[in-house]
Amino acid sequence: MESALRSSMKIAAVMSVAALALAACGTSTPTTPGSSGATTAAKVFKVGMAYDVGGRGDQSFNDAAAVGLDKAKVELKADTKEATAVAGEPESAREERLQQLIDAGYTTVVAVGFAYAPAVKKVAAANPEVKFALIDSTDAAGPNIESLTFAEQEGSFLVGAAAALKSKTGNIGFIGGVNVDLIKKFEAGYIAGAKAVNPAIKVQTKYLTQPPDFTGFNDPAKGKTAGEGMFQQGADVVYAAAGGSGGGMFTAAAAAGKMAIGVDSDQALTAPAAVKDVIITSMIKKVDVATFDFIKAESEGKFTAGTKVYDLKAGGVGYSTTGGKMDDIKTKLDDFKTQIIDGKIVVPTKP
Repeated sequence: MESALRSSMKIAAVMSVAALALAACGTSTPTTPGSSGATTAAKVFKVGMAYDVGGRGDQSFNDAAAVGLDKAKVELKADTKEATAVAGEPESAREERLQQLIDAGYTTVVAVGFAYAPAVKKVAAANPEVKFALIDSTDAAGPNIESLTFAEQEGSFLVGAAAALKSKTGNIGFIGGVNVDLIKKFEAGYIAGAKAVNPAIKVQTKYLTQPPDFTGFNDPAKGKTAGEGMFQQGADVVYAAAGGSGGGMFTAAAAAGKMAIGVDSDQALTAPAAVKDVIITSMIKKVDVATFDFIKAESEGKFTAGTKVYDLKAGGVGYSTTGGKMDDIKTKLDDFKTQIIDGKIVVPTKP
């Protein structure tokens, strides 16, 4: 009888331990040091990024966003997933791309580029628990959307001034990827900066495509042809706000022995060796900083809906000095920068 009782107690003890183990497996509440109970793994922070046309590797806009994502992977231990838009795709494809990220469990989503605005607006409304960052547009508003925007015209003013100061012909160029309001901000700032230095300067302007054709952001052949045309017409400095298409303009500048200005990233660092030397500066747009700021805030439960503007005062835009080609005019450029920050110069947003 005593032996049977001991056997029953052992069985009960085993069953009790098993029940506790199962209960522990079913909870995600961590235990504090020294407390009893099982310790569970921390929740994985999952971030999805939807790139615009060109994607990671464009050495410009998308790559700047990728730098912010990579920093989140290292510093915040984020689990990340990436997807890229395809030129000429229907709007439904952008919606599906965002939804696929969400369905895979990536509920912090960064949409890179203004073209995602309609898709973000629709998908965010259908997934209120997901937090979105929309870069370069304020056209999608909602309680779970943060718009990350930049004062591109201010940074472009500085490189426009640099172009005029470096030009020997009094003839410079601007290449826009797609003729939309966002890229017109780049053009407006560039022209204003150039004319602040030389009111009589000639500025050639060319847009590679018209919406809804967004291939102008990833067509180096078009960029090369546009650059060649401008150099043949007397320009000796050309600024391309055209994403991956700018690489073609760099090739044209190298062949003509002329100067080029990059955009978004410090392209004297990222461009192929054969064209690095023609890039005198780049208009820096801190998409990496904005991307990381959003991801970090969301990881800390500090998401804030609405619009955040990265301007010169906030360090969100600027110009690069890689290669030393700005050394002789840096004082003049920084004086313009101070005047913009102080409000003495108000840079236009339309040409």
